[in-house]
Amino acid sequence: MSLMLDGQAPMEAQYAEESPGSWIFRAEPGDRQQPISWAGRWCTGRRGWAALGALVLLAGASIGSWLLALYLWPAAPQPVPGTLQDEDMSLNCSEASGEEALLPSLPRAVSFRINTEDFLLEVQVRARPDWLLVCHEGWSSALGVRICQSLGHLRLTDHKAVNLSDIRLNSSRQFAQLSPRLGGLPEEVWQPRGSCTSGQMVSLRCSECGTRPLASQVVGGQAVAPGRWPWQASVALGARHTCGGSVLAPHWVVTAAHCVHSFRLSRRSSWRVHAGLVSQSTVRPHQGAVVERIIAHPLYSAQSHDYDVALLQLRTPLHFSDTVGAVCLPAEEQDFPRGSQCWVSGWGHTDPSHTHRSDTLRDTVVPLLSTQLCNSSCVYSGALTPRMLCAGYLDQRADACQGDSGGPLVCLDKGTWRLVGVVSWGRGCAEPNHPGVYAKVAEFLDWIQDTAQDSLP
Repeated sequence: MSLMLDGQAPMEAQYAEESPGSWIFRAEPGDRQQPISWAGRWCTGRRGWAALGALVLLAGASIGSWLLALYLWPAAPQPVPGTLQDEDMSLNCSEASGEEALLPSLPRAVSFRINTEDFLLEVQVRARPDWLLVCHEGWSSALGVRICQSLGHLRLTDHKAVNLSDIRLNSSRQFAQLSPRLGGLPEEVWQPRGSCTSGQMVSLRCSECGTRPLASQVVGGQAVAPGRWPWQASVALGARHTCGGSVLAPHWVVTAAHCVHSFRLSRRSSWRVHAGLVSQSTVRPHQGAVVERIIAHPLYSAQSHDYDVALLQLRTPLHFSDTVGAVCLPAEEQDFPRGSQCWVSGWGHTDPSHTHRSDTLRDTVVPLLSTQLCNSSCVYSGALTPRMLCAGYLDQRADACQGDSGGPLVCLDKGTWRLVGVVSWGRGCAEPNHPGVYAKVAEFLDWIQDTAQDSLP
């Protein structure tokens, strides 16, 4: 998958041809037969020969049973390309690196959620299975900002106290009050209560993201309708589409650092962002939002494409509508498991030969793959860093391609779409054993949020 800009050389990853998988079947041995005693019919001097004959017969019977079992044993299903069985292929790849430690995941000490009907904030402490309404005592806007960010939102938009008397609540509902001992453990900070002393609860609203109001090529993809991916942006240098991007807020778009690295000295006013766009042919000169600032990650490496993210601050805000909106960031400590079915979209080349770039936005579904598999010798031989993730297929089914760089890899989380990856690099487009590599957004949450917060008026 070649996701460099036109004129840039794709990164060449080491590639080792994979040998066919070895399937080993083992017939389970049956009950061992005991030799029958023929002592009454054989003389004592021939007992040794009888025992030897019995052993020969037993060995022959065992070999025959084993061959019969191999012949009649039902054939094991062969791995289906592009499914989780591809994960087993990594066991045949030599010198796998970057292996992931499969540790048991512990429940978070404290979790938050916002009731979508009345926007009441709820907290769950690990020691208790139920969700507790948050009392207004000790509340602050700074805490609201922190909670919104932990839920994957870029901003806090509103918070207020709501009187218990104004809300119809179940009589069994419990509450949590912020403890004055803020230096304690997270479980100790939130103390369960039967009621709120002030008679007020916290109502919290965060910046809107992750919804598709109108929801109803990427190689192997399909054309999409307006509003299907309202956060999809086209980042253009002059009048030419250069890369994809994802809308995080009216003033903020995230893309890949390699999209802007070679052109960072260009006039900022030459960069424009188009949102709510489906067809590139509808773009007219001087349309789109002008880019005010280009902020590439300070640790970005042009050699390895590590830290391949950049933020674009817009001079004028985007107007959110049914076709323009923001995508949510991953929630704090959220991890999408391998095999999760996610979506990648863009206007990149629709064939591996790079002869045709799509005029229409296209998308395709790709499963997340483990770093262990993608760093194995038959895929990318250790080229992935902890700031990267892998998604796609090991066959030639579907992939992102040149022109899709910087675009979104999104996964659905309980009705909310979250930006899990930014299209970064790969070898070729839809090549066997070379799925797409993405910048792992979860590794950049602090940098994204701090950068956006520092630029607030």
